[in-house]
Amino acid sequence: MTTESEEPFELPSESHVGSVALRVSSLDSVLPFYRDGIGFDVERDGDDAGLMAGDQPLLMLHEESDALERPPEAAGLFHVAVRVPDRGTLADVLDRIRKSDVTLMGASDHLVSEALYLRDPEGNGIEVYCDRPREEWQWTAAGDIEMDTLPLDLDDLREIGLETPSLPAGTDVGHIHLEVTDLTRSETFYRDTLGLRVQTRYGDEATFLAAGDYHHHVGLNTWNHRQSTTADTRGLDWFQLVVPDTEMVEVLRRRLHSDTYQTTTIDGGVSVSDPDGVQVRLTAEE
Repeated sequence: MTTESEEPFELPSESHVGSVALRVSSLDSVLPFYRDGIGFDVERDGDDAGLMAGDQPLLMLHEESDALERPPEAAGLFHVAVRVPDRGTLADVLDRIRKSDVTLMGASDHLVSEALYLRDPEGNGIEVYCDRPREEWQWTAAGDIEMDTLPLDLDDLREIGLETPSLPAGTDVGHIHLEVTDLTRSETFYRDTLGLRVQTRYGDEATFLAAGDYHHHVGLNTWNHRQSTTADTRGLDWFQLVVPDTEMVEVLRRRLHSDTYQTTTIDGGVSVSDPDGVQVRLTAEE
């Protein structure tokens, strides 16, 4: 997409992940997990449900009772990462997990953030996390953001709960993490075509990319050796990447067409399939 004399294209730093849609076989089986275990407010309309924080729908669930489970070889969702505004809110989520039937799968200190890891009843990975202040983030000499996976001190976290009844306004989807079949191919799409910046790499198995200087908006990995593209099954349906204005949406549309990707016009933007068939909805900030 660029020549040696051109500056690499980068998305504006205000760009971010918006809503994420999941296809499930039973809303009745998954909604208690999101409502009671995490703290989402739920707005249900038949086969569709919006999982809300404040007045913002962060996750959109659509029920298809005959949807098959994602095959173990298929690319798709690793986890959706719900970002809460502070440690007190994260402590409240931990308390809800403890009081519900939800199992805590892991808890990690990533240096830039603190995270709880869960899996919903249909196997979708969910991370709930809060960022540390940006002035505490560190960068390597090579320019990568320093991240790690250390045990999270849950006893310390429990002591600062705010006892809020649900997720507050200011909660959003901080990032999405995908399982891909070819890391180089997927990185090229998200970096060179869509304009996300590589923030750190983990050898030849994972890459984290972001708009601006965030630690990551999109994670890519090949840890589970997925070998086929996404299928029309349960799991990730689409995710939204929000850019500042309609002019930037048009820039992205032209770039996608130049790189021979087919786009579909949707309300407020365009939709495109990434190299593994994941639907990315590129829309303008409202």
